[in-house]
Amino acid sequence: MNYDMIVIGSGPGGYVAAIRAAQLKLKVAVVEKAELGGICLNWGCIPTKSLLKSSQVFEYFKHAADYGISVTGDIRPDFTAIVARSRSVADGMSKGIQFLFKKNGIEHIKGFGRLKGANTVEVESADGTKNIYTANNIILATGARSKELPNLKQEGKKIIGYREAMTLSKQPSSMIVVGSGAIGSEFANFYQSIGTDVTLIEFLPRIVPNEDEEVSKQLERSFKKMKIKVMTDSTVESVDTSGEKCKVTVKTPKGIEVLDTEIVLSAVGVTTNIEGIGLEETGVKTEKGKVLVDDFYKTNVPGIFAIGDIVHGPALAHVASAEAITCVEKIAGLEVQPLNYGNIPACTYTTPEIASCGMTEKAALEAGFEIKVGKFPFSASGKASSAGAKDGFVKLIFDARYGELLGAHMIGANVTEMIAEIVVARKLETTAHELIKSMHPHPTMSEAIMEAAAAAYGEVIHL
Repeated sequence: MNYDMIVIGSGPGGYVAAIRAAQLKLKVAVVEKAELGGICLNWGCIPTKSLLKSSQVFEYFKHAADYGISVTGDIRPDFTAIVARSRSVADGMSKGIQFLFKKNGIEHIKGFGRLKGANTVEVESADGTKNIYTANNIILATGARSKELPNLKQEGKKIIGYREAMTLSKQPSSMIVVGSGAIGSEFANFYQSIGTDVTLIEFLPRIVPNEDEEVSKQLERSFKKMKIKVMTDSTVESVDTSGEKCKVTVKTPKGIEVLDTEIVLSAVGVTTNIEGIGLEETGVKTEKGKVLVDDFYKTNVPGIFAIGDIVHGPALAHVASAEAITCVEKIAGLEVQPLNYGNIPACTYTTPEIASCGMTEKAALEAGFEIKVGKFPFSASGKASSAGAKDGFVKLIFDARYGELLGAHMIGANVTEMIAEIVVARKLETTAHELIKSMHPHPTMSEAIMEAAAAAYGEVIHL
C-alpha cells in the first residue's frame, strides 16, 4: 500500500498535483470521497459558467431585434433544461478527470482521508470500512465550502448555498443574494437574466469590493440596468422562514427594511475544509483556519504538504493548480521558483465580465507609487460596438518613473479572455512603451489594452 505520494482531495489542486507527479514517474494515489474534480468541476467554476451561458443565450433572443433579427413565438427559459445541461457539462468534466487518472496510472481511493502520521493516511469508505495507506509525501488539497453566518444558517430549502442554487427544482420568482463577490454577483446575474426578481445585498460600501472602485461602479450601473436591486452598506440581521416566503430583515444606511423573497442565497464567502483530517493529531500548524506552509507548500511536519484554498492566498482554482505544480516539482527535486502572488488574475463571469491583475489604483497610491493611469472605454471600440457590448473599459496603472505595469482592471465582454496578456506582460516586466508599440489586431476587444496604455502617456488614437 506504499506510494511515493498520496493526495487528499481531487479538485484543481489535488488532481493537478497527482497528474504532474505521475508525469515525473512517481507512484500516486488520490483520496476523494465524492466526484473527481472537486468543487470547481462539479459545483463551482464549470457548472456556473454553463448556467451563465444559458442566460446569455436567452438575452440574445430577447435583444435579437437589436441585431436585425426577428424572433417570434414564446421565447422563455426552460429552467429544468438549463440545470440539466449544467449538470451534464459538470459530469463530462468529472469523467475527463477519470480518463486522465487512468492515462497517467493514478489510483483513486474512494473515501474520506485523514492523517495518521507524517507518512500515513487512513481512508474511511462509505460503509465505514477503514484502510491504512502509506506514502513518502502527502499533499492536503481538501478545499473549501460555503461559509455560514450565525444569522444566516443554510437549511437547503429557503436559505441556500451555491450548491443548491445550481440544482433548484424550480425557478424562484424572487431571490435575495447576500454577498456580492464573484459567486454572489454571478448568481444574481444568472437568475435576474432568466426572470427571477433579484436583490443583491452587500455589507461593504460597494459591490465586488475586491475590485478597483471604478469597476465596482460600472458593474453596479450594469446590474441596475438589468433591474437588479443593489443594496450596499447593508446587513442581513435575520431571516424568518416560517411563512410561505422568507421575511428578511436588513439594516441599511436609511434604517431597517423587511423584504419578502422566495429564496435567500448566502454567498458570503467560503470556509476551509480542515476539520477531521488529522491536523491536530499529527501536529500540523494552522492559523485562522489556514494550514501554515512555506514558499513550496511544506508544513511544519516533514513529508506533509498543503495547497489550494486551505493555505494562504486567494481561493481560486488556477491558484491551486499553480501551487500544485510548484509543490510537486519541488518534491521531485526540480529547480522551481515560488509563485508571485502579486501577479494572479481574478475573473468574474457576470455580464459584463470582470478581470483584474495586480494593484488597484488605490493600492498603488497607498504603496507610495507615483502613477500614470490609462483608461479606454469599450464605447470607443469598433469591435465592442459591432458586438453590441459597449459597457465597460480597460484601465491600466503604471509606475510613472519606470513605466512598470502595476495593475490592470477590465470590465466588459470577453475580458476574462484578455487578462492573460496582462499576466504574461507583468511576468516579463513589460513596460507601457512596449505595450503601446505591440501591434494588436483590429477589430478586437484586446485593442483596448494597447489604447489604454497609450492613454496613460497621452498617445491614445481613438479617444
